[in-house]
Amino acid sequence: MAQETGFTVWLTGMLGAGKTTLAGYIEARLRQVGRRVEVLDEDDLSDELWAELETSGKEERLTVARRLGFVSELLTRNDVCVLVACGSPDKVGRDENRRRIQRYIEVYVDCPTEDLIKRDSTGKYKKALAGEIPNFVGITEPYQPPTAAEVTVHTNTESVEEGALQIFQALLDLSFMTAEELKVITGTRMKAQPKKKGKPAKAPAKAAKKPATAAKKGKKK
Repeated sequence: MAQETGFTVWLTGMLGAGKTTLAGYIEARLRQVGRRVEVLDEDDLSDELWAELETSGKEERLTVARRLGFVSELLTRNDVCVLVACGSPDKVGRDENRRRIQRYIEVYVDCPTEDLIKRDSTGKYKKALAGEIPNFVGITEPYQPPTAAEVTVHTNTESVEEGALQIFQALLDLSFMTAEELKVITGTRMKAQPKKKGKPAKAPAKAAKKPATAAKKGKKK
């Protein structure tokens, strides 16, 4: 039986946290070692996959996550490395995709709400705070942070490179990538870290930093 090489990295987080940036960085590195890669960014696929949805409430958000999960599962079992950049603020939707996709890791791209507001160049947070955008996750709708993500990246304190290194470590720990591939990508030989039963893979110790303050209810997307 041929070895499976596909996997899905699901990047979840609030608007502007850095999901798309991380996905683009990892995509380029995976192509370095000849991997087949697809990036599914919810901001780019709305016309193709959910144009008929008229609102942005919870049921619509779940539909977005489910459809991206369906496509991701098909690609993954056909040996494609899938990088999904999707806010997916509702835990139930993310859990459904974890059950659906066998070779899967969840990455929580975390950033305090106050930093997201400061860095927002689109003005959406300002409009949401003024009541101009309804159902805005993080302002008028809650974001449910993952409780068992394989990786948490704090983009207010960690660089793209540091965040990606943690993700590569998790992929190595789960045998989704090889040490030889990651030596080409990172320039150093990485070693798989032993996993505790029932717990997700840990990020590299040298990349770990003091967690940012968790966003409070009603102030996150």
